[in-house]
Amino acid sequence: MKTAKIKCLYTEIWPIEKLVENPKNPNRHPEDQLRVLGHLIVAHGWRNPIVVSRRSGMVVKGHGRLAAARRAGLQEVPVELQEYSSEAEELADMIADNRIAELSERDELKVLDVLNTISTDGLPSLDAGYTEAEFVSSETGLRVLRSSNTTSSSGTRISSRNGLLSSAG
Repeated sequence: MKTAKIKCLYTEIWPIEKLVENPKNPNRHPEDQLRVLGHLIVAHGWRNPIVVSRRSGMVVKGHGRLAAARRAGLQEVPVELQEYSSEAEELADMIADNRIAELSERDELKVLDVLNTISTDGLPSLDAGYTEAEFVSSETGLRVLRSSNTTSSSGTRISSRNGLLSSAG
């Protein structure tokens, strides 16, 4: 039986076939995301449980983790059972969980710094959630994210082209 270490708080361990996805969850998880997420769960263990409603018995948070665990061939998952007073409260929590991640902003220079630290420690890029195709080595030894033009939280414009990082403030 294929398993992953559990490194998070949870209420119970459930066999994966017991979990029921909420059909109203609007998020879809592409194959690339599930492959990376499955790798992360197997490599690092469970860092977050799958949240299940005691009221409906359906998954509220963790649809992607569940699909990734299935794809990775895992047999058991950590579950956190939560109380909801109504279907509306349950659905609102599910949608809010999806929406909160969408509202975040990322400082690409900090991402680059963290990725360089990870690389220096010898971890594969996939352990940080990035495929090798999303990295390009530059002449300076820096690792640059996929070709992009973005602005860091400090207002610095960041551009990567041909594997070279440039910034202009």
